[in-house]
Amino acid sequence: MVISLFINIFRRYLIMVITSGFADDYSNVYNLKQQYVQAFALSTLGFLIPVMFGHPQLLVGVLVNAFIIRAALTLPASRSWPLVFTPVLGALSRGLLFGPFTPFLLYMVPFIWAGNYILLWAFERRVTGRFGYALTLGASSVAKAALLYSSAFILFNAGLVPAVLLPSMGLFQLVTALAGGVLAYGSLKVERLLQ
Repeated sequence: MVISLFINIFRRYLIMVITSGFADDYSNVYNLKQQYVQAFALSTLGFLIPVMFGHPQLLVGVLVNAFIIRAALTLPASRSWPLVFTPVLGALSRGLLFGPFTPFLLYMVPFIWAGNYILLWAFERRVTGRFGYALTLGASSVAKAALLYSSAFILFNAGLVPAVLLPSMGLFQLVTALAGGVLAYGSLKVERLLQ
């Protein structure tokens, strides 16, 4: 008990030293119980929003990206990783439950997971203070959109996905990632003001 208390104090001290001078550090806002609650809530919402509200895709994409970024900024990596997977599993479930299920999405699943991981990873690294929020958001959004568009383009050229899938994996992904980042930032600022 005493050892874990000292380890926790030392960990917080290290985080404070590493992130000193960065006003937007939210990495130790929540205690352990709050972290588990938030991780469960964000992961559940990340799954349910695509299932229950498949459209408009713009709204669903913005919310999912906001959840991923918020988790990366406020939770340890071990509690934020489910958000890489749950939105895609929700979208697949919606197709299976309510139709129409599109097998083309199955081809994109690993790439969507990788794109979600890019956002998560970039913002987890940003918490250590190497880059500012806007630069991290811009770079990770472009990287996610580029990965998804290039993979969809390759799959289209291989005859595995239709051309109609290409626009939703390019500029659309960039817009939803950027808007999700703005929403996550705003929600954290409002939460901090209310405390």
